[in-house]
Amino acid sequence: MQATNTPSSSLLSVIAPDMREVDLVIKQHLDSDVPLVGQVSRYIISAGGKRLRPALLLLMCGALGFKGAQRFSLSAVVEFIHTATLLHDDVVDESALRRGNATANVTFGNPASVLVGDFLYSRAFQMMVDVGSMPVMSVLSEATVVISEGEVLQLMNMHNAELDEEGYLQVIRSKTAKLFEASARVGAILSGATPEMEAACALYGQALGTAFQVIDDVLDYTGDAAVMGKNLGDDLREGKATLPLIAAMQRGNAEQRTVVKLAIENGDVSAIDQVVSIVKATGALEVARKAASDEAARAVAAAEQLPDGPHKTCLLQLAAQLLDRQS
Repeated sequence: MQATNTPSSSLLSVIAPDMREVDLVIKQHLDSDVPLVGQVSRYIISAGGKRLRPALLLLMCGALGFKGAQRFSLSAVVEFIHTATLLHDDVVDESALRRGNATANVTFGNPASVLVGDFLYSRAFQMMVDVGSMPVMSVLSEATVVISEGEVLQLMNMHNAELDEEGYLQVIRSKTAKLFEASARVGAILSGATPEMEAACALYGQALGTAFQVIDDVLDYTGDAAVMGKNLGDDLREGKATLPLIAAMQRGNAEQRTVVKLAIENGDVSAIDQVVSIVKATGALEVARKAASDEAARAVAAAEQLPDGPHKTCLLQLAAQLLDRQS
């Protein structure tokens, strides 16, 4: 189920025809002589994702006036990279639910999920080579390295109640925001943008991606499982010290800090109600929302440098609407 405050089809209507072209490219490149590859890939790609990363690439191309067909191929590439990370993440996190459906690892098993994730990475690089742009390949190959480093960094910090806000931001800027940043930068590169404009586009993507993840972490303690399509408290079960928990420990009394610390260290989902009460009572949610708001403001400031038009308006609205996100 998709919440009304998720980036809406009306908001993204300016790129609706482009997104249909991207969907065609995705379908064409999921073909494989091995039936299970296509089966697993289609299962997760068709599961109702927001397609924010390809949308970001297309919006930047639209704002900067680029209309070449490469934008469709590279939008599919960033979606394949993103989907590969989801397949791998769900295996590592032992997740059972994503977008309201059973995860691919639950449906097809861990080996199939990992190997099909590898296929999607490989297909993405094959498509990048076909486009033939060294600057684009440089950006996207660097992004995959940084994302992988972020995933390992997150793994190292599982059940680490000593993680501070700086360490938390390092993880999410690597693991989540980097592909947003790369998608926006690729749109600028395709458009032949100046270095200054390319930097502004990349900044928009990084800030938007960071805000997106902070809000996602807030929703783990405030959201509706039916709306979000995932199990609430998953972050706690996995021992992730997200910003709401970090802020709660910083602002809480000794007893409250101990409860949250032990819950992170032990992945104690049975303490979720108590942890949620502490997160709310200490004002930790407001701290996290303020951090997301600051990132959204950075995104808006970067987008203001784009030429006026419907694509720029959409990018500005996307940052504003993100803060009302419910799923």
